[in-house]
Amino acid sequence: MTSPAMTRAEGGLLTGKRGLILGVANARSLAWGIAVEAYAHGAQLALSYQDARLARKVEPLAEAAQARVYRCDVTQADQLDALFGDIEATWGGLDFLIHSLAYAPASALGAPYSEISAEAFAQTLEISAHSLASLTRRAAPLMLNGGGGAIVALTYLGASRVVPHYGVMGPAKAALEASVRALSLEWAPRGVRLNALSAGPVRTLAAAGIPGFKPLLKAASEASPLGRAITPKDVGRAAVFLVSDLSEAVIGEVLHVDGGFHMLGLAGLG
Repeated sequence: MTSPAMTRAEGGLLTGKRGLILGVANARSLAWGIAVEAYAHGAQLALSYQDARLARKVEPLAEAAQARVYRCDVTQADQLDALFGDIEATWGGLDFLIHSLAYAPASALGAPYSEISAEAFAQTLEISAHSLASLTRRAAPLMLNGGGGAIVALTYLGASRVVPHYGVMGPAKAALEASVRALSLEWAPRGVRLNALSAGPVRTLAAAGIPGFKPLLKAASEASPLGRAITPKDVGRAAVFLVSDLSEAVIGEVLHVDGGFHMLGLAGLG
């Protein structure tokens, strides 16, 4: 795989900042869209991916962004400890973290909610929501070394609205957004801000696993006041704002980047 071309602006919003972006899958993922914009604004980056099958796609991206790269399963405490230990040893601190992690077993995606097993539900919540607490607990002390930092978690409208075929991920995203608020109360007084970024439907590897995604994307694109589909660039630019000093008074917020779709009174999509 050829490394994509990357550009960096002079005097960017994130010049001098160091950021860890978790959940990069490939060049079409929202995590990578955020990495491209963060790099363009001057950030020094570290990227993580889940397992060996993603390595060949992520490592060339990391090379293009001059980023450190880590394989990390967030359910494994030893891997998390090793990742943050290496960041501390290398950088001495951390300025921002992007949580772009979501997972549900195939049996739970699109299944009637009442039929999802307790095991599938627990696994979904562990990776998609509780991992934010595990990451914050390790990242926040490194951020405080430099006087503070910012954490952004990627969420979706299904956290607050019923979206056909989204199934167990709706409650998981609701738990993620509630975790952002709970962790904000805990850490904001000490200088670590948490917010959520609710992106509209985007064609990604993760989205491909959601039954009925194509009609959902079409309906959201056509109905939104913006009149087009959301892109990883749209999401990346919003994330740059949330981790930059421009948003230092924004805490516990859910910022929608969906072309205004979330404000519409529409039902029956999909």
